Amino acid sequence: MGKMVGAAEFKAHCLRIMEEASRSGETVVITKRGKPFMEMKRVEEEKPKFLFGMLKNDGYRFDDPDSPAYDRPWNAELGILGDED
Repeated sequence: MGKMVGAAEFKAHCLRIMEEASRSGETVVITKRGKPFMEMKRVEEEKPKFLFGMLKNDGYRFDDPDSPAYDRPWNAELGILGDED
């Protein structure tokens, strides 16, 4: 289940408990009157995406330079990509 901490102790030592949980990766269960009340765990950081390839799935085919940039038609009247009707 993870480390169990009473609500009063958590309130008194919140930042220290958060730092310890972040460092260890352990889940902290906060209890009220001896019963589990809430769980706290570290959030994994999202890894940054590489700039190259960010537009990979926008419809443009890099292997075919003559392919259209988008698979949907351009609606010149509205100035947006439109749906095929």
